Amino acid sequence: MSETRISKIITNTTFLFSIGIIGISVISVIFPALIISQTYEFPLDLNPFETSPWLLPIFFSVISLLTFGFLHYKKKLPFSLSNTIDLILNFELSKRISIILGLSILAIYIGFTIPELFIDESEQWPDYIVLESALNIWPSTDHLSVYIKEQNTRYVRMILLEFSQDIFQNIKFLPFVASVFTVIFTALITIQLSKKRFAGIIAMLVLLSSVTFTDFDTIAVYENFWVLFYLISLYSINKRWWHASPVNFILSIFTKAFTATYFWMNFFYIYRATIPTKTKLLLFASYGIVLGITYWIFENGRSIIYDDIIRYDFNAFLDGFTGWGNSMQLEPFVLLFILPLTVMLFFKSRNGLKQADSIMILLAGSILAGPLISLVTDFYFILPYRFIPFVIFMAIAVGLLFSKKINPE
Repeated sequence: MSETRISKIITNTTFLFSIGIIGISVISVIFPALIISQTYEFPLDLNPFETSPWLLPIFFSVISLLTFGFLHYKKKLPFSLSNTIDLILNFELSKRISIILGLSILAIYIGFTIPELFIDESEQWPDYIVLESALNIWPSTDHLSVYIKEQNTRYVRMILLEFSQDIFQNIKFLPFVASVFTVIFTALITIQLSKKRFAGIIAMLVLLSSVTFTDFDTIAVYENFWVLFYLISLYSINKRWWHASPVNFILSIFTKAFTATYFWMNFFYIYRATIPTKTKLLLFASYGIVLGITYWIFENGRSIIYDDIIRYDFNAFLDGFTGWGNSMQLEPFVLLFILPLTVMLFFKSRNGLKQADSIMILLAGSILAGPLISLVTDFYFILPYRFIPFVIFMAIAVGLLFSKKINPE
C-alpha cells in the first residue's frame, strides 16, 4: 500500500474518531439529560430528549457554515464574495508588522490583566485554602487531608508557586507570566504548522477572546504552568531542539498529573510531524523512557494518595462527556463553530496539511481526557480550567484555516 493511501486512511480514521468524540459532547449540550438519565444509579424523572436552548443556534450554525464552506469549495459563490474570501485566507503579514502587531496585542492583554494580580485569591476561590495549607507544609506530604497531600505531589507546580510567593511577593505573578507565554506559544505553534504569521495573530485573538482562558489566567489555584509546558513539548517536536519535548512533557505531568492522559496525542503529533524518520524514532524512544520514569515515580509514591482515590466506573466515564458542555456554556463561539471547524480541518488535511490531523486529535483528546479521568477516580472534578488546552487547540485550528496552500497528497 502506498504512503499516500496510508496517509488518507489515517486522515479519514482521525476525522471519524474526532467528529465522534466532539459529536457526543455537542449532543450532551443539546440534550443535557440524555447521558445522565441512562447512567444515574437511582430512578430519575427526566426526559432524555428534552432539548436545551442551544439546539437551534447549533443546528443553524452547522448547516449554514457547512453550506457556505461547500459552496466556496465548489466555486459556487458570487465571484466578488469568493474572491474576497480568498484574499483574506491568503493574506500574509511581513515579519516586522507581525512582531509589532503581536507585541501590541500582548501589551493590551497585559495592561488589562495586571490589576487582577492584586486581588486576594482567597476571596475568589474557596480552593485557595487547600493550596495555602499545602504551601505551609511544602515539601512535606504529611497531612490528614488527602487534598492537601495531593497538592504537594505536584512538585514542579509547588516549586514555581513558592518561588512566585517568596521572590515576587505575589503568588499570582508567575501563573500570569505562564499565561502570557501560553499565548505566545499558541501563536508560535500556529505559525509553525500553517507557515503563515497572520494565522498566528488570528490564533492569539481567538484565544484571548475566550472567557475560559481569561477567567483563569492569573489564578494560582488553577494555574497554567501545565498548559505551557505541554505546549512547549508540542512546539519542540518540529524544532532542532526536539530533545526538549519529552522533558517539558514530564514537567507538565509533575505540574498536573492530568496531563498524563495526553501522552498518546504527543505520539500521534510526532507521527504526523514533517521531521526525519530518525528524529521520530528518537522521540518515540525518549517518550517511552519518560513514561517509564513517570510510572516508576507514581508507583513508588502511590501510597501517598493514589491508593485511596483509584476506582473504576464506566458510568462515570459516560457522565464525563457532559463536563465539556457544562464548561463551554460561556463560550458560544466554541459551541457554534466546533463541528464545522472539525470538518474544515478534515479538508485541510486532505489537501496536504498533515498536521491538521494532529489538531483534530488534540481537540478530541482534550475532551476525552475528562471522561478518562472520571473512569478511574472521582477525586478530580471536570472543572472549566481543564479545557484551557481545548480552547488553545481550537484557536490553533482556526489559525490553520489561513494556512498556506499545500499540494494535495
